[in-house]
Amino acid sequence: MTERIDSVVRSGKVPEEMKVNHKGFSEWNTGGTSKDHHPIVQILIDGKDKGALDSGGNVLPTLVYMAREKRPQYHHNFKAGAMNALIRVSSVISKSPIIMNVDCDMYSNNSDSIREALCFFLDEEMGHKIAFVQYPQNYSNMTKNNIYGNSFSVINQVEFAGLDTWGGPLYIGTGCFHRREILCGRSFNKDYKEDWDQGIKTQHRIDQTEEKAKSLATCTYEHNTQWGNEIGLKYGCPVEDVITGLTIHCRGWESVYNNPPRAAFIGVAPTTISQTILQHKRWSEGNFSIFLSKYCPFFFGHGKIRLPHQMGYCLYGLWAPNSLPTLYYVLIPSLGLLKGTPLFPEIMSPWIMPFIYVFVVKNIYSLYEALTSGDTLRGWWNGQRMWLVKRITSYLYAVIENIRKLLGLSKMGFVVSPKVSDEDESKRYEQEIMEFGTSSPEYVIIATIALLNFVCLVGGLGQILTSGQNMLWNGLLPQIVLCGLLVIINIPIYEAMFLREDRGRIPYSVTLASVGFVMMALFVPIF
Repeated sequence: MTERIDSVVRSGKVPEEMKVNHKGFSEWNTGGTSKDHHPIVQILIDGKDKGALDSGGNVLPTLVYMAREKRPQYHHNFKAGAMNALIRVSSVISKSPIIMNVDCDMYSNNSDSIREALCFFLDEEMGHKIAFVQYPQNYSNMTKNNIYGNSFSVINQVEFAGLDTWGGPLYIGTGCFHRREILCGRSFNKDYKEDWDQGIKTQHRIDQTEEKAKSLATCTYEHNTQWGNEIGLKYGCPVEDVITGLTIHCRGWESVYNNPPRAAFIGVAPTTISQTILQHKRWSEGNFSIFLSKYCPFFFGHGKIRLPHQMGYCLYGLWAPNSLPTLYYVLIPSLGLLKGTPLFPEIMSPWIMPFIYVFVVKNIYSLYEALTSGDTLRGWWNGQRMWLVKRITSYLYAVIENIRKLLGLSKMGFVVSPKVSDEDESKRYEQEIMEFGTSSPEYVIIATIALLNFVCLVGGLGQILTSGQNMLWNGLLPQIVLCGLLVIINIPIYEAMFLREDRGRIPYSVTLASVGFVMMALFVPIF
């Protein structure tokens, strides 16, 4: 199918043979593009047809191809718009009470996932409260030591399981089973009972059903309706899944987190640092925009969901502003060390104890969570590096972008995270070698901070040793430890800048730019 589509795109026309053999192609006119075409709906397999059997004689389920109408003059609302069109189209084909949502780069890995989800919905005591059942995001291409910190082990094993106690996990946009009625805006009622016989029973002609379905997938169908607001997935946010789940929770419903030993759904994780940065920029930007909007969990959820549940949502909503204190701690103490200016209490002072306590306990607990969630020690260390990288790039960009939106200087976009790598990139990924390769502003930030801390550590230690003033050790030891840890955690960055010769190294242009910024920082009179 991919080859046929690509050949049509290259030639600009659909061969007559294809139109005859594949009905979907006959729907595409000569001027049609991926961003400008009419709605297409084709029932490829009709589950009600007694002749729809596989090679073993088993009944096949209904399979439908849909391409909603797109026109340049109409906003298509990205993934949320596609989901809402699918909800409407399925309502005239099956109208089944349960909808499963899986991203296009994920596949089913556990045939019991449907049965287990239905067990929650059918539970006699709690089932009537459940709006959706959320499975975790798992990936098939993770390296042993989680080089880019994409395994989400702690989120899957600890955070979402904890949210399950207070009303349920967030809706994360994939691996989720929804009740149709609740997605369509129904509020909670303690007497609610699912109508499990609501599916379409009467059999209509396929061509009639297809035509009716097409009318529900047009650009103008949602005009002057509540779709994207009170009905279906919400519009206007890069993380439409999270804000939709929050709205469902605030209507009184609960969700359930199910994490079976055999992963229910498996996808593909980013395999380069640029893919990881891009993905987390979209997530953090969207979650922070929710926090700054009228849907802030503390305000929108007040009196509707419990305080711990509100805090659970804000855990992700506050990813982005974490970039600001992180930038301070990776820049100012190191520059203070170079200038000989103590910023923390002396090591023998009782006032240093809160800093030591927070630093030690936070890292010990973080390590404990990672190891008990299945990560390795090196995997935890890689995760710490990636949290630093994401905070000074993805999350910083997310803060800037949200400020630009509030000032009216930018509009919402939706960037799909690429997951495709060439053979050399894939080989380096399997060897757990960080992939850079191209010049980008994000790499300049990473390289500048790594190089600055190295210069400050060497320069600061040199000044202390040559001055012979032992009192400086007492006052600057916390900064020496902090700067030293930043240097150690950035060793792969130094290797990519100065030692590696492969195509995945940091380009010389980025290295030169970072050297220039470091020179500028050293001469800035901060202290």
